[in-house]
Amino acid sequence: MPAVFRRSQHKILLARLQEPRRFIQVLAGPRQSGKTTIAQQVVEALKRPAHYASADEPALRGTAWIDQQWEAARLLAAQTNRKGAVLVLDEIQKIPGWSETVKRLWDADTKNKVPLSVALLGSAPLLVQQGLTESLAGRFEVIPVTHWSFTEMQEAFGWSVEQYIYYGGYPGSASLIQDHERWAQYVVHSLIETTISRDILLMTRVDKPALLRQLFQLGSSSSGQIVSYQKLVGQLQDAGNTTTLAHYLELLHGAGMLAGLKKYAGKQIRQRASSPKLLVLNTALMSAQVEIPFAQVKRQPDLWGRLVESSVGAHLVNGSVGTSLRVFYWREGAKEVDFILQQGRSLTAVEVKSGRQRESLAGIDAFSKLYRPQRKLLVGSGGIPLEEFLSFPPSRWVG
Repeated sequence: MPAVFRRSQHKILLARLQEPRRFIQVLAGPRQSGKTTIAQQVVEALKRPAHYASADEPALRGTAWIDQQWEAARLLAAQTNRKGAVLVLDEIQKIPGWSETVKRLWDADTKNKVPLSVALLGSAPLLVQQGLTESLAGRFEVIPVTHWSFTEMQEAFGWSVEQYIYYGGYPGSASLIQDHERWAQYVVHSLIETTISRDILLMTRVDKPALLRQLFQLGSSSSGQIVSYQKLVGQLQDAGNTTTLAHYLELLHGAGMLAGLKKYAGKQIRQRASSPKLLVLNTALMSAQVEIPFAQVKRQPDLWGRLVESSVGAHLVNGSVGTSLRVFYWREGAKEVDFILQQGRSLTAVEVKSGRQRESLAGIDAFSKLYRPQRKLLVGSGGIPLEEFLSFPPSRWVG
């Protein structure tokens, strides 16, 4: 693995921690996306004293733990002759009441001019939505850390684009891909189950945990498909109502697992009311739950086609995090466009040619008559090669 990876986030964090103390830096993203390693590599590059501590343990800690770790970092800062030190707190959102404690300590250091830079690490929805905007407004900057891209997996492990489409962007599982059963079990138990049980259910009120698990399983097996909430209610046991399902889908999206893309309609009200297009945010979440190994998957054109489309969609959604770019789908009757990219007034229509058999017909012409996109792209056979498309950020293809 390269000595420095996730270069974009590494560069941003390094630059910000080199500035005079201004904001708390927050690295937020799903499990195994590299947050801890980024912070460790940046600390090494800074060559300043640093204190690292993690709250990612089965027994939740109290806010006194934050005070203790902060005081240890203050002592380091006091020994540097104003050069300053760095405090890194990992998975801090697992401490009840963490944001108020961080605010108190940060404000005290600001008043006393303590040269202590602070970086917080944690899962995106829980860290950002449960504390930052409530208690730390104006005191933090977020650096999104999403799943590994194709170019990162290719550089680190020499993967082909086909391997990336099947195995996704989990670097920790890369050494296991020669043993499909072992790889699949690792993804299911160490990533899927851990994310659901520790990053969602342990930290958020979920009245029907079994329903959330069912939604993820159905959603990952249906990735790339447009499914109405009413249909989801009919396919799930003890489904409750569509509002509950929409909320659970938002939790899964925030944890970097499963998104529900909205239909592009030009009007926000219609977008909110649309049936979601389900999309895994890392194709490993889909591949690990099927019994077809990589060597045989291309013999199943529908499955391979959905993996290709899901890989392109995940690339677009992950690459839009932290930007003004928004990702939709579009469908009217039998006319469908796989993905619509919107940035300001600029629209790009993206059709993925994956070999997948569809009930609907390509709809770029129909969409173009209604909305006049600036660009119309075909990705795959006969268009932009998959390897090329996945090698550039989504902003490359807009406007």
